[in-house]
Amino acid sequence: MPNCDNSILHFLSSLKITPSMFSSPFVITFSLLLSLPILFLLAPRILPPRLPSISPSDEQDDLSLFRKAASNPSSFSHLSSSRKPKLKMAFLFLTNSDLYFAPLWDKFFKSHEHLYNIYVHADPSVNITRPAGVFKTHLMSNAKRTYRASPTLVSATRRLLATAILDDPANIFFAVVSQYCIPLHSFNYVYNSLVFSNSFDLTSSDSDPESTQYGVRVQYKSFIEVISKEPRLWKRYIARGRYSLMPEVPFEKFRVGSQFFVLTRRHALMVIKDVNLWKKFKKPCYRADECYPEEHYFPTLLSMADPKGCTHYTLTRVNWTGTTNGHPYTYRPSEISPALIRDLRKSNYSSSYLFARKFSPDCLRPLMKIADKVIFRD
Repeated sequence: MPNCDNSILHFLSSLKITPSMFSSPFVITFSLLLSLPILFLLAPRILPPRLPSISPSDEQDDLSLFRKAASNPSSFSHLSSSRKPKLKMAFLFLTNSDLYFAPLWDKFFKSHEHLYNIYVHADPSVNITRPAGVFKTHLMSNAKRTYRASPTLVSATRRLLATAILDDPANIFFAVVSQYCIPLHSFNYVYNSLVFSNSFDLTSSDSDPESTQYGVRVQYKSFIEVISKEPRLWKRYIARGRYSLMPEVPFEKFRVGSQFFVLTRRHALMVIKDVNLWKKFKKPCYRADECYPEEHYFPTLLSMADPKGCTHYTLTRVNWTGTTNGHPYTYRPSEISPALIRDLRKSNYSSSYLFARKFSPDCLRPLMKIADKVIFRD
């Protein structure tokens, strides 16, 4: 295809416009007509693309929810002085389609109702089949529209966190997962690894003091990926404009990581109470190929606020070989096997990965076949 700029110049020269023509009355009309195709061709090069942003009404609704969650007295304490608490895990499902693996998650959650809560943020613009099983009553009523390459995914996650904080003061861990995520272990393994184990996190020193109360740990870390060195880090940093994040977030403080993580209650509160960084990251980007706010905002905020309180790695295994348009590798039914599950569990940072993505919806049947004998058999 010939160069667009050369084509325009060739077109203009072919018209053979002479100075005498400019004295003619038709020159104004001719100029206007000529400018239309030129503007059409050059506008994408001059003007940045308009990516979706958060509406003022949605932002106001969120602020009201966040203030309510942050000011609730039960938000700050999940331990009771009168009895041994039942600490819970909050599972936050962020989806814009059906929950394809709901039957597998049903098996995962079965018989542990007293130890978990489920919250589902389903994009209201998508016709999602009301899920059955443990998900049937967990669709959030305050869900908002989400768009890729926009801060709306961050808003949806913050909305999930605030809802879970308000709902149950016993929620101490908040695991964000998607409709393409599957568990790699039984619920008991996941719960005991996070709540009780002192050896699950391989990056922690054995000499680190562990505060306990009522026989359980009360000082936890968030399992969130925090990356400071990445080939496209600068391009991601300037996706909203060269100085758009300044002065709150200088480039040396900017971090990236996975949008799926497990946060402690303390860090979940930090996220919903944040104003300074959010006012920067909620700005729409001008280039979609480098704009992934959900992968930038959370690791940057928590690494600036409490770097020692984060493990700097995620518990969700993702295969980035063969990535397409920013999406990770998608596993197909023919690849599902006990060997794959065992391979996905392998981690250099913890005793095991706890979740994995991304799986095509038709993987459900082969996954269910090996659920009892492989996935949930630790």
